[in-house]
Amino acid sequence: MFDTHAHIGLVTEDPIEQLIVVQEARKEYVDYIISICNNLQDFFQVYENLKTASHVFHAVGVSPSEVANLPRGWEEKIEEGAGFPRIAAIGEIGLDYYRKFGNKNSQIELFIRQLEIAERLGLPVVIHNREAGRDVLEILKEKLPSRGGVLHCYSEGWAYAEEALKLNLFISFAGNVTYRNARNLHETAKNMPLDRMLVETESPFMVPSAYRGKRNKPAYLRETVEFIAELRGEELDYVADTLFQNALRFFQITP
Repeated sequence: MFDTHAHIGLVTEDPIEQLIVVQEARKEYVDYIISICNNLQDFFQVYENLKTASHVFHAVGVSPSEVANLPRGWEEKIEEGAGFPRIAAIGEIGLDYYRKFGNKNSQIELFIRQLEIAERLGLPVVIHNREAGRDVLEILKEKLPSRGGVLHCYSEGWAYAEEALKLNLFISFAGNVTYRNARNLHETAKNMPLDRMLVETESPFMVPSAYRGKRNKPAYLRETVEFIAELRGEELDYVADTLFQNALRFFQITP
């Protein structure tokens, strides 16, 4: 399996424990992980902590939560980080209208500038969308990089997915797809083409229902994969392998 979105630095701040977290995941057949950080300071720190973990790849970028706290020279820092080994994407980037991070215009500007960086560097993007679906989609129609993107921790419905899938986008499901009342996610996961789907933990958040009350971690990914296979009425091995191959293809990783 391939956990395409894990905030290892938020699961634990301790460098040794971060290594333990990713090693535990391998014991649960999670062969690859994409490490995500919301800001550049955390990216450089977590990257250094996990430098020896060859099965962990990284995304570098600035999330909308940081729009009011952009460090000086942030664009150059993204390009510096993107030059490191095992950098697989720019992210997570996007829009979040649920919380008041700066204002909409500043979020949109930050999003577009990072989409342009991704195009310049030839990398795909990991996209955050919280209550900003229409603006996210309209911007991507104009600015989605050639390598495409993934709508991570998908939270919209099937009609939105149908529109998004007309673009060079993948859709990624986290542990919240296993929740009984997540009917919009169930409909989307059941109906969308499997070859455009990814899975993630979004750890330490969005823990699958079987682990409610615990902090999420990459080792818990299997629960989400099993749920999607059952929901679609397809064999677990087939679904797991297809999702794994999708992730390798999207991030251009050769095993």
